[in-house]
Amino acid sequence: MNKEFINWDDFQKIEMRIGTIIKVTDFPKANNPSYLLYVDFGDLGIKKSAAQITKNYTKKELIGQQIIAVVNLPKKQIANIQSEFLTLGATEAQTDKVILIQPQIKVENGSPIY
Repeated sequence: MNKEFINWDDFQKIEMRIGTIIKVTDFPKANNPSYLLYVDFGDLGIKKSAAQITKNYTKKELIGQQIIAVVNLPKKQIANIQSEFLTLGATEAQTDKVILIQPQIKVENGSPIY
């Protein structure tokens, strides 16, 4: 699936940051199997969001993992919560599993992605 090109100014509006997952709970009210992630984004604080990553990750193994997220989208109502960021991941074509996009080495929470 190829999407239309955006210009450089559009891309620069996207704010991606590194955060560390500090808490994970089941999210049974979501339409698709999901976890509710609580992520520490440093100076931006702790934010929550739903993530459809239950096929590849257990709650226990997610704690302490760093992720990359888009943090400047408007809040989105998902079931009974307000999602505050978008977790970035890649989808395996054959299995439809979502693989988290993560830094290779630990970096400071809130670090920007350029």
